[in-house]
Amino acid sequence: GHQALSMRARAEGLRDFGAAMSPTNAFHLLQGVETLPLRMKRHVENTTSVVEFLEEADAVTWVSHPSVATHPDHELAKQLLPKGAGAILSFGIAGGREAGCRFIENVQLASHLANVGDAKTLVLHPASTTHQQLSAEDLVAAGVGEDLIRLSVGLEDPEDIISDLSRALSASQKG
Repeated sequence: GHQALSMRARAEGLRDFGAAMSPTNAFHLLQGVETLPLRMKRHVENTTSVVEFLEEADAVTWVSHPSVATHPDHELAKQLLPKGAGAILSFGIAGGREAGCRFIENVQLASHLANVGDAKTLVLHPASTTHQQLSAEDLVAAGVGEDLIRLSVGLEDPEDIISDLSRALSASQKG
């Protein structure tokens, strides 16, 4: 009856979803949660500096982050995220796919990885990696321009991040 159903639901949940955390994983989660506000504060501060740099960079054609006044959700982000809109942004690089590839090849501090939200700065050019199988038309339909660079700003010194991006942007424009 009800007891059998309860046991089945519990067993299947554990099997399918891993509903029980190991003690080690629980410890690591608690350790990370304790410092999350400090890390997020640094992520947001760094992102603000990076966005300001990118908005002025000659090799950058646009910047998309909720902190930017032209972002469609800028006002909503100000209301809902008063401490900052996070550390993930995207920007357009002058020169399209080729410049995007050169940019990725020339970052030194930032890591070329597809995940986000890490302590280190991560960068990705989707048109030449995660979406490389798509045609130019399919990229546009998916909202992934050939000029798109995705950036997850890390906790490094913001001057180091900006220096790395500046160097890679300069190299990207030398075709």
